[in-house]
Amino acid sequence: MQCSWKAVLLLALASIAIQYTAIRTFTAKSFHSCPVASPVNCSLSQDADAADRLCDESPTSAYNLSRKTHILILATTRSGSSFVGQLFNQHFDVFYLFEPLYHVQYTLIPKLTQSKSTTDRRVMLGASRDLLRSLYDCDLYFLENYIKPQPVNHTTDRLFRRGASKALCSPPVCEALGAVDLHLEEGDCVKKCGALNLTLATESCREHGHVAIKTVRVPEVSDLRALVEDPRLNLKVIQLVRDPRGILASRSETFRDTYRLWRIWDGTGRKPYNLDVTQLTTVCEDFWNSVSTGLNRPPWLKGKYMLVRYEDLARNPMKKTEEIYDFLGIPMDSNVERWIQNNTRGDRSSSKHKYGTVRNSAATAEKWRFRLSYEIVAFTQRACQPVLAQLGYRAAASEEELKNLSLSLVEDRDFLPFS
Repeated sequence: MQCSWKAVLLLALASIAIQYTAIRTFTAKSFHSCPVASPVNCSLSQDADAADRLCDESPTSAYNLSRKTHILILATTRSGSSFVGQLFNQHFDVFYLFEPLYHVQYTLIPKLTQSKSTTDRRVMLGASRDLLRSLYDCDLYFLENYIKPQPVNHTTDRLFRRGASKALCSPPVCEALGAVDLHLEEGDCVKKCGALNLTLATESCREHGHVAIKTVRVPEVSDLRALVEDPRLNLKVIQLVRDPRGILASRSETFRDTYRLWRIWDGTGRKPYNLDVTQLTTVCEDFWNSVSTGLNRPPWLKGKYMLVRYEDLARNPMKKTEEIYDFLGIPMDSNVERWIQNNTRGDRSSSKHKYGTVRNSAATAEKWRFRLSYEIVAFTQRACQPVLAQLGYRAAASEEELKNLSLSLVEDRDFLPFS
């Protein structure tokens, strides 16, 4: 029987809608593999659930659901996220990317800082979610929309911190490196490998069993709900938190110009009248909102969320890392164990780079107590009191308590994953 012109028009419109949706959401290959009705037989199903079932039963969808676990390290700047990222970067079957959302931020909002309004900070969330979805599907070409200058022939030398990803500095992405180069510094890796071929990087991503991404550019876990609820991604979120007093001390030392007024206060004992306190309070508000969501255990986060305090990881890195991998359902391999043993016992001179990860991890977690004046600590405790209590960080009642390392300012708490 011949199709009527109305049916053909309906099919054409439906096809356009499907293509637009695919492009707009940048979904996984499983979406594209879903069968669509053919205009030859006009068999467009009137049952919407039937199409969903076809997608759910497609081979690619089954592959993603059964094999790949996608990991997002949700953190803030100077909270230990580079260290946590290495716990996945070292795993032989994990494809790790360091801060790919950097490119989204500096394309859409080049002057974005921690002190900007909530509205400004959320402008980039839609683009960020789309990029994350594409990267978890190993579509690294989508990064080209945000890398400046635009890559030529899918090749670029402008990927932010490319050398922080072991997979991007190893064959087949980089044939220049061999077994002897496994422990190269980040900059040396970039020099030896040359420009990054995104086609080879995409192939490498697909060869790995899991994808892990670290970001400090998503404020709260609720911003990730659309991704967490997507069954094709099998996304699990590791939210990393740190004592805000430690974050402030680390930022003041690392970003000296941005936190100049805090350093003036610390050095002179006089609080500048124009001090930007949102550099501190924004961190505490984001922690409070995000952790409250996680600890309230909404159904959409079940089995998908784990809260990790940096201090717990620093004190017992092997045990905590094992707990993280248990939560993810991924075996922890010997490469990760070896890296922990080699990178948590360093001396003061071990970490030369501001994002370095070789350090005495337990001592690093407590070092802020000797960096900040008690006046700044007391101010931070007042401004961030709700989140300090929420996360189990004790207030120091005096300078003597602040400097007394035998008095722990971190309560023993067991934040169990939401299973």
